[in-house]
Amino acid sequence: MSDIRLAGRVASLAPSPTMTLDAKTKALIGQGQDVVNLTAGEPDFDTPEHIRLAAADAMNRGETRYTPVGGTPRLKQAAAERLKLDTGIDYAPDQVLVSAGAKHSLYNAVMSLVNPGDGVLLPVPYWVTYPEQIRLAGGLIEWVPIAPAHKDELTVEDLERAVSKKSRGLILNSPSNPSGAVIGRGHLEEIAAFCRERDLWVISDEIYMRLVYDGVEAVSIASFPGMMERTIVINGVSKAYAMTGWRIGYAAGPRSVIQAMANLQSQSTSNPTSISQAAALAALTGPQEPVEEMRREFDRRRRYAVSRIQTIKGLEVNDPKGAFYLWVNMEPLVGRTIAGRTITNADDLALAWLEEAGVSVVPGSGFGVANYFRMSYATSMERLAEGLDRMERLLGE
Repeated sequence: MSDIRLAGRVASLAPSPTMTLDAKTKALIGQGQDVVNLTAGEPDFDTPEHIRLAAADAMNRGETRYTPVGGTPRLKQAAAERLKLDTGIDYAPDQVLVSAGAKHSLYNAVMSLVNPGDGVLLPVPYWVTYPEQIRLAGGLIEWVPIAPAHKDELTVEDLERAVSKKSRGLILNSPSNPSGAVIGRGHLEEIAAFCRERDLWVISDEIYMRLVYDGVEAVSIASFPGMMERTIVINGVSKAYAMTGWRIGYAAGPRSVIQAMANLQSQSTSNPTSISQAAALAALTGPQEPVEEMRREFDRRRRYAVSRIQTIKGLEVNDPKGAFYLWVNMEPLVGRTIAGRTITNADDLALAWLEEAGVSVVPGSGFGVANYFRMSYATSMERLAEGLDRMERLLGE
């Protein structure tokens, strides 16, 4: 039998490089190899106990049936209230859609807004999923390289170099995955004016908004005048509450767009898991101390990891103010021979570290930049220190 011909929209679709590397690393660990995994895009903490108990209680009460497609009324109300606390924006419950993870929320938004041929401005570096979702919708990716002088923080100057007559929207991610950069209020206000002047919609991925450091303020672009009606805010419980496996994300925005996204969801996944919705409700409405405890521990690791990287010859890093990643420039190492390998980009370096030192990081090619790598500090301080020791030792050799 000949191979079944695949649809064009998926034939060239690339798997997530971050998930692929994490799976490869875990497979090596499962084979008994001692690998320090610095690839993970998820907290290393357990989901707080009161959230787990809420899920168990929901099961025991028999809350195991279908819910409304867009989420239970109580969870949508809780998400709206959480957004009001975090962003100052007052959403009604019917302006909120709960989905099977923030990635699903993003997918619904892209598929509801992007027509074939529409230009979508995408800052570089980007999270690996954004370009693939734009391609699935038939959109035209308009790359927006962030100037090195801006230290990973998107500015209007970057956007003005990339905007075109085909531009219809912008995808923002602040705090950023992979760089950890947070767009400051002043720059964000200018970006908001840029979007209003050019009649652009915005998808604002704010999943790391609760994880910021050094007194930095995380601001939603939807909070500026004239932006709420043109912005889809994406958030969820995975990062702040250590609930990556529960798969609950949510979107908030104009009713017309949220309804379109709900219609799409009704014909694809239908409602998110009822048990996970009960857990998410407990996360959003229950004690918030666990979030602050995790944030403080991430901050401690961040400061340690930055200080270590800054002492390793050949590596350069900006001090990130959000999320739990370091975005490290390894360009000074290009052309060097390490463990018998000539290093031409971060892919070569990451492979050398994995195979020769037992340390796994994510090369920047998956994020649109060849000579950087992403290193997660969402792991114990002991393993973080061990991983940095191994990285430094191999470079020293």
